[in-house]
Amino acid sequence: MEPPQEGRGMEREGKKYEEYAYVLDELPHGRPGASRQTYHARGIIQIVGETYFTLLEAAPQKDATFTVRERIYVGKEGRTKVSHILGRISYEELTSAAKAELPGVVEIIIRANEERFIDFFNRSQPVTPRMHAIELIPGIGKRLMWQILDQRERQPFRSFEDLQSRVNITDPVKLLARRVLKELSEDEKYLLFTRPM
Repeated sequence: MEPPQEGRGMEREGKKYEEYAYVLDELPHGRPGASRQTYHARGIIQIVGETYFTLLEAAPQKDATFTVRERIYVGKEGRTKVSHILGRISYEELTSAAKAELPGVVEIIIRANEERFIDFFNRSQPVTPRMHAIELIPGIGKRLMWQILDQRERQPFRSFEDLQSRVNITDPVKLLARRVLKELSEDEKYLLFTRPM
């Protein structure tokens, strides 16, 4: 069976699953200091999902090779490089190499899914009576938020370039990536792009 072509995650029985992920690190002998049950003769790979930014560990197929930042299929049917998903991991459980790769990979995912993230700027709503979801993006305060809301009311944003040209905002991809990393590495009350651990 061929893996689905769409890059969205799947939802089964209320659970959200990643269909595609990016390789952050390969550990040929498992994670140092991990319990025996996470040791695997074929090693493990640490990956980040492209839909919910889920941090996962997976067991590779026999003889599969990986490159860091490679996009791989991890859905339920037809995997070619991953034998099975071992489970979710926390940011703290990432290797130092995986932590170093994560910001760049998150930016790759955001750029590859521009429409989805521009949609956030076009549709986001307040999270409380005093705070808008847009304000949760690092580097965006009240003034910029009002600019964004005013501009999207006139005409929805079409791209990151359009957003930058109409609003005095620095690189929106980097700002969004900072928010995703904050949600993954800190105890955040509001999750805009990730899902609870």
